[in-house]
Parts: sequence; C-alpha cells; structure tokens
Amino acid sequence: MNAPYEITAVEHLGGHRLRLTFADGFSGDVDLADRFEAPRGPMFEPLRDVTYFATVAVDPEIGTVVWPNGADLAPDVLHQEALSLA
Repeated sequence: MNAPYEITAVEHLGGHRLRLTFADGFSGDVDLADRFEAPRGPMFEPLRDVTYFATVAVDPEIGTVVWPNGADLAPDVLHQEALSLA
C-alpha cells in the first residue's frame, strides 16, 4: 500500500501550478512559482522555464512528481501544501 502522501496523478494547470492526486484520494492544487523565482541550483534551474516545468510526470516507484532531468519534489511537502490551500 502507498503512503497517503504519495502522488498518483499530476496535471499541469499553467504557469507553475499543478493539480496533484494523492494515494489517500485527496486532490489539490499547488502553485510552485515562488520556489523557482530565484535560482535553486543546476537541477532545478530548468524548472524556472514554464515549458520545461510542464513536462512534469509521476514516478510511480518513488510516488512523486519528476522532470526529465531527474528533478523531483518531496511528496509529503506537496501534500501538506495542497492541504493548506484546500
């Protein structure tokens, strides 16, 4: 069984916004624009570009969102952020 905060689906909503569905059935939106305003190092630098950010996918093995360059974000943090905006 997946941990409740593992991500099972993602939808890019435009800009740096994502709609996330979690293993516990909760679905919520997050806006990650603030995280990518300033440079965050070589792994996250490409995510500042909205076109690249839109290539987001779910990695079912680790239960979170990922990008083609290997960048990922902690699913428990995303779950907490989505809950706080619900």
